[in-house]
Amino acid sequence: MKKLTIITGASSGLGAEFARQIAAGLPENDRHELWLIARNQQKLAAVAAELAGTNAAVRTFALDLGSPDGVHQIRALLEAEQNAGEIVIDMLVNNAGFGTYGPFAETDIDREMQMIELNCTTLTGICGIALPYLRRGSTIINVASLAAFLPLGNFAVYAATKAFVLSFSVALAAELKDAGITVSALCPGSVRTNFANVASNGKRAEVLHGKDPAKTVRHCLAASRKGKKIILWARSWKCTAFLSRFVGRYAGARFTYLFRKRPH
Repeated sequence: MKKLTIITGASSGLGAEFARQIAAGLPENDRHELWLIARNQQKLAAVAAELAGTNAAVRTFALDLGSPDGVHQIRALLEAEQNAGEIVIDMLVNNAGFGTYGPFAETDIDREMQMIELNCTTLTGICGIALPYLRRGSTIINVASLAAFLPLGNFAVYAATKAFVLSFSVALAAELKDAGITVSALCPGSVRTNFANVASNGKRAEVLHGKDPAKTVRHCLAASRKGKKIILWARSWKCTAFLSRFVGRYAGARFTYLFRKRPH
């Protein structure tokens, strides 16, 4: 039986770090393929080259997951592999996604709809097509955000998409518990990736006070092995998530709109 680990958004940031750490932890003589999925084939190839000395058999797939076509392409790939021999998805990391900064009225509505499609619809679809290949001991990690815990002004649609990811992941964890399948929602705050550059349309090169992506991923993998449903690493992230329970939704959104301006 061939084991697969599938990582979306694997060409940079947290996705590439997941690939590095998962590949580094694979045992010898294990029939394990690491599927790296993202839009940019050149960047995927660079990540794959980094993993050449590991025990992972790396395959890259340049797919645009911003529409249902991307999900259907992954389904076809899985069906082709299954027809060639039995496979099991050992781990699925749904990391592909992006954000947009700025008041909703000032953002590009097409961009916002693309974000909902990728962050929510595609993630849901990939979980669905992966289910037939999961077995007892398999893991799903869905990358949500600290933004999932409260509506945020100047970040309205992104925070809403990540609230969806968090809610969906916890519900899916409850449904798959008896099958022995772990589902975790990673909810990072600011991490040193290219996220801010994309969200700000290049006006903010790096996120403020970003944490180490390697430490974020290392903690996530360890916590998921322990069956944690909601994963927060940094103490400040845990504190923010806890305190969000005592802040009214409207109050939180209004405060962040007035006092947490984001370049866009």
